[in-house]
Amino acid sequence: MNTRIEAAPSSIYLAETHQAENLSNDLVDYNMYDQDRALNEAVQREGAAWAQAELGTFGQLTGSADYLEQGRLANKFIPELDSHDRFGNRIDLVSFHPAYHRLMQTAIEHGLHCSPWTEPRAGAHVARAARTYLHNQVEAGHGCPITMAFASVPTLRLQPDLLEVWGSKVMARVYDPRNVPIEQKQGVTIGMAMTEKQGGSDVRTNSTRAYPIGASGPGQAYELVGHKYFVSAPMCDAFLVLAQTSVGLSCFLLPRWRSDGSKNAMQVLRLKKKMGNASNASSETELRGALAWMVGEEGRGVRNIIEMVSMTRFDCMIGSSAGMRMATSQALHHCSVRSAFGKVLNQQPLMQNVLADLALESEAALTLTMRMARAMDHRHVEQEDLLVRLVTAVGKYWICKRTPNHAYEAMECIGGSGVMEDSMMPRLYREAPVNTIWEGSGNVQCLDVLRAISKTPAVLEAFFAEVGEARGANAALDHYVAGLAKEMGDLRDVEYRARDLVDRMALSLQASLLVRHAPSFVSDAFCQSRLQQTGHHNYGTLPRGVDCTAILARATPKKPHA
Repeated sequence: MNTRIEAAPSSIYLAETHQAENLSNDLVDYNMYDQDRALNEAVQREGAAWAQAELGTFGQLTGSADYLEQGRLANKFIPELDSHDRFGNRIDLVSFHPAYHRLMQTAIEHGLHCSPWTEPRAGAHVARAARTYLHNQVEAGHGCPITMAFASVPTLRLQPDLLEVWGSKVMARVYDPRNVPIEQKQGVTIGMAMTEKQGGSDVRTNSTRAYPIGASGPGQAYELVGHKYFVSAPMCDAFLVLAQTSVGLSCFLLPRWRSDGSKNAMQVLRLKKKMGNASNASSETELRGALAWMVGEEGRGVRNIIEMVSMTRFDCMIGSSAGMRMATSQALHHCSVRSAFGKVLNQQPLMQNVLADLALESEAALTLTMRMARAMDHRHVEQEDLLVRLVTAVGKYWICKRTPNHAYEAMECIGGSGVMEDSMMPRLYREAPVNTIWEGSGNVQCLDVLRAISKTPAVLEAFFAEVGEARGANAALDHYVAGLAKEMGDLRDVEYRARDLVDRMALSLQASLLVRHAPSFVSDAFCQSRLQQTGHHNYGTLPRGVDCTAILARATPKKPHA
């Protein structure tokens, strides 16, 4: 018997082993705004229809392959600190990749840090929220200094002499990353230095001291001595800082440079090693006689920064809603291309259940966020101002807390490829917990809700009036709201029950907004799954009868050639 084996032609080994089929592809080169029906509807409904064309142009930029790549690069090449130059001079210089600077430049040139202040009009906050929502889907870390600059303006307005010096440059649409005094710049950014290691969110335990150089009081110069444990964006041109005077905790504006052109005594000890938010430098600093000016009334530091905190919390809502939208978009896109077991993933019932559930969560988050943007546009109306005071904390707590598990579930829809570092999903997953903790953790938000209700009972009346706008349109919602009202009337161990109460408040308001404004196949599915089902459920447990096909068609982004 001939046992000789014929050798295969050598050319075979140069060929591919198989034809690549059933592969997904990157979601790029699509209009991020035009393909988002929920966002389009919200912009028009909440008062910024005039911004449609501009948002469409911006959405084309944010959805482009080149611009999305900037987000990846900004997180791959993270900031680096040089405390001294090569000659031994103290410089405290943090260097960033050019991609980070491009993101910052785009954000500032499009007014994400200032437009409601410089161009106040009906819908200004709504339009700015929409742009921020789109830009945060590209990359979230750079949004920290943008948010802080935006939120600093209401606090600076408490001190007109400082606003005159700093205001126009804070609100200028000029990005200048150079480490030089503000006299040499047309545009500047503002950061925050509140947290100290002994207190965290309990800023009243701050031990940093402020010593008057001459006269004391609002607008006067002080020197600050202390340790700030968590300072985001240390390359900002100035920082709003809390420090103790003989009267009590006060607010100060601390620049990186003294007025004589010398470096201020704010020393960066190290950059924080964060699990996410990699593009954004967060630092630990010491103030060794740093020059600063008091902002607002002495001893009222917390009150003087409360509007800034409200604005940054609102931006946490935007950022987490944006993270949900991008995670949903990635999962929906992948599952519209990839097949398994002989059928495209988004045509399989169980996967449809999961994807539709993720889409519902994303749309509910956006809808609540954009409603709050409209409230900010109309704070001269008492009802709207009361909503801002209460629902900013409710929304920040709920939306931000829902984001981490949402990101994970979207990652699971993509499968093994979603865990790979060359995918966007690990970055979205690591970013997801940041907003939950930044600007006050979940417990802090819930306690603030209770404090607002106790201090100003009218905020709860405003809340139920807003939710009541949907009364009679959905039986499940009516029943749920009645139960919530009963629970809110029982003050026994209310602090212990705070999370449950705020959960219900958030769901009631989201459901009310969706019942009033979303297609019935969205609002009915949300109410059935969130208000009627009992217990805690994973995503993908929508009840029978939900029109998943319609929900997916509404939420799935499409490329122009698709």
